[in-house]
Amino acid sequence: MLDVKPILAQQSMVNSTHYPVMVIGGAEDKVNGCGILTAFFQSAGGKTATIGIVPCASQEPSVVGDRYYQLFKGMGAKQVQILDIRQQNECDESRWLNTLADCTGIFFTGGDQMRLCDLLGGSKFMATIQERIQMGDLVFAGTSAGAAIVGEKMISGGISGESPNRSLVDLTEGLGIFPELLVDQHFHNRNRMARLMSAIAANPDKLGIGIDEDTCAAFNDERTFEVLGKGTITIIDPGKLTHTNYLAASQTSPLSLHNLTVHVLSQGDRYDYQNRIVL
Repeated sequence: MLDVKPILAQQSMVNSTHYPVMVIGGAEDKVNGCGILTAFFQSAGGKTATIGIVPCASQEPSVVGDRYYQLFKGMGAKQVQILDIRQQNECDESRWLNTLADCTGIFFTGGDQMRLCDLLGGSKFMATIQERIQMGDLVFAGTSAGAAIVGEKMISGGISGESPNRSLVDLTEGLGIFPELLVDQHFHNRNRMARLMSAIAANPDKLGIGIDEDTCAAFNDERTFEVLGKGTITIIDPGKLTHTNYLAASQTSPLSLHNLTVHVLSQGDRYDYQNRIVL
């Protein structure tokens, strides 16, 4: 479990725009108010920030990296670096570790979460990010694929629009920033409720979080997050689950999930994910 130091909770009380970790559902506003990206920029230090952009999930990392580079430079960041990692284990080269050491904020773009995990999984680069989040001297944000990877378990693919069943979702290992969470992104925009329910039926020890586009779970401290953005965050909590037929069901037969708790949260709502209560 992520252990964000108490100093972060103190900072968030002083400045409500300071969020140690921001998990974004994808397609965040980059044109108008840029509310979520601005909150990340401010959390990372504002005009004193050094922001690192990790675009390696994308098939067009140069294009995607440059877009975020222009956005954060336009906001006035002191320095913006693109960590354009292309090969497995390349991230552990001194050039990238040295660049990471200078960053106050690190931003993972969208793309393919499997590619992201293949490139960064088990690396010193990723371990350093997690250590620095825990120490309180690095702000992390991930959007779309960059959000999917934060759990110990990760949705790597699947389909939408059917009743919950085992064939709806493909699962693999994530990067484990929040081991207890299982995140799905572009949530209501791509009709992924049944997909997340199917993932939770397979992993009833996890807490399901479905994040809409232009919406963010902005973590205030070591146990709570706040909803930012125009959409909703759906919580799928199996803590009181009394029955599921997951183990006995065939790949395509409908799943039963009894006594599942569901919350739908919108802008300004806060949730205690350790105690699993809406605040």
